[in-house]
Amino acid sequence: MKIYHATAFPKEPHGGNKAGVVVFADTMTDEEKQIIAAKLGYSETAFVMHSDEADFSLRFFTPTKEVDLCGHATIASFNLLRDEGYIEPGIYTQKTKAGLLHLEVEDALVSMEQLKPRYYEKLSEKDVQLMFEGTVDLHPILPVEVVSTGLKEIFLPVASKEALDALKPKFGPMTDFCLSLGAIGVHAFCVDENGVDALSRNFAPVVGIEEESATGTSNGALGCYLYKHHTKKDVYHMEQGLFMNQPSSLVVRLKTIDKYIEEVWVGGPADILRVEE
Repeated sequence: MKIYHATAFPKEPHGGNKAGVVVFADTMTDEEKQIIAAKLGYSETAFVMHSDEADFSLRFFTPTKEVDLCGHATIASFNLLRDEGYIEPGIYTQKTKAGLLHLEVEDALVSMEQLKPRYYEKLSEKDVQLMFEGTVDLHPILPVEVVSTGLKEIFLPVASKEALDALKPKFGPMTDFCLSLGAIGVHAFCVDENGVDALSRNFAPVVGIEEESATGTSNGALGCYLYKHHTKKDVYHMEQGLFMNQPSSLVVRLKTIDKYIEEVWVGGPADILRVEE
């Protein structure tokens, strides 16, 4: 068993979102997985195992609990599986608690398939103000909506980068409100900024994460949100983590038929930081 410290989606050497990856964890108990995830302290740690139903089985643990799916830890896992010689570039499948998903492994990056989007409640300005200190400067047209491509989240469009930077979450009320919706957290964003389709910040206190610098699942769902409400494109370029000084870059690709989203992919590179035997 090896424990890898990795970072996914780095835009710069100090950027990206760090994750733990354990290869191979087939004989580990859930309690042992949770202990390692808590010790590493990353937002998520991925545990890679063999599978009879897919090429690999992956499970994801935050420092406090298991989650069904984690985009950046998946990207980190398959980039390092390639870099360490366990796999070659190609198409692979992973079994997760969110379902059976495909991966496209290229020479320098990995793209992860997500579930087709599901759209839920639209929320009011009053709902938003419950979760943040002060007044949130919302986008004048785009709605606040719950969306999922594997994990339900609240998608919160704000008016500008300045409004995004000014957000001050109230994590207690945010946790309670997200739990009432079955959502994992809030993905706040502004559109058409800094030469990319969206800049974002992600808050997931339900699973013990106050803020995360790159979230693959969230940005995949954000691409679907933008396709529905903003501009219809095949490829979206997203940036996250600027507020945390961990700049991250993610690419979302949608495959559509008659304007219906049939496939959602989010991708990027990853770097191995160090390895524990």
